[in-house]
Amino acid sequence: MTSYLIVDDEHIAHDIIKGYCDMLPQMQLAKSCYDSIEAMDFLRSNAVDLLFLDLNMPKLKGFEFLKTLQNPPRVIVTTAYSEHALEGYELNVIDYLLKPFSFERFVKAINKALDSAEKSTAKEVATSEKNATIFLRADKKHLQVPVEKILFLESAGNYVKVFIEGEKVMVRDKISTLIDSLPKGLFMQVHKSFAVALKHIKSVEGNRIFIGEHQVPIGKTYRENVDKILE
Repeated sequence: MTSYLIVDDEHIAHDIIKGYCDMLPQMQLAKSCYDSIEAMDFLRSNAVDLLFLDLNMPKLKGFEFLKTLQNPPRVIVTTAYSEHALEGYELNVIDYLLKPFSFERFVKAINKALDSAEKSTAKEVATSEKNATIFLRADKKHLQVPVEKILFLESAGNYVKVFIEGEKVMVRDKISTLIDSLPKGLFMQVHKSFAVALKHIKSVEGNRIFIGEHQVPIGKTYRENVDKILE
């Protein structure tokens, strides 16, 4: 599912966007916000995949709001004004829908957003498993990291801490999504908030996994997974 947030001060705009999204089975509404302040408050504690953003709103304009986000989701601008298109593309906006827009044009924008998600959101996995790399989006840039250097993952709210040999990277994503992006068979979830790289496990003692200088807890529901690798 692709979760989305609508930020627009016009009720009719919400009705149109939600109506279009309701015809697409993969789209799931996270929240409807009627100004940027409300959206900012929501995004402090919630992550979404896609943002439909109007530009001319009270309190804080659309692009000014977008500039305040450290790790913004993918953005589709929906506006009645075309003169801001250039600025939008400079902010890595996925598409720019000029009101009123048709369902056909809307679907085209959605497809662009989904294609972008596969290529460059928080990760990209190389096809070669032996020399696999993953792109981690952190601090408005993409870091290419060799998968073999990743020690373990730790969920932290709307972020995942990726522990790499010698450093730690904060990625805005769900731990389950990040695990799915990694080569199969190399990582195992051992706790609702932790997944480890099997090759880096130093030892397993009781309900703890030791990786280098780190200790990772083993959750009760994941104990069977760990026991299988010890057989």
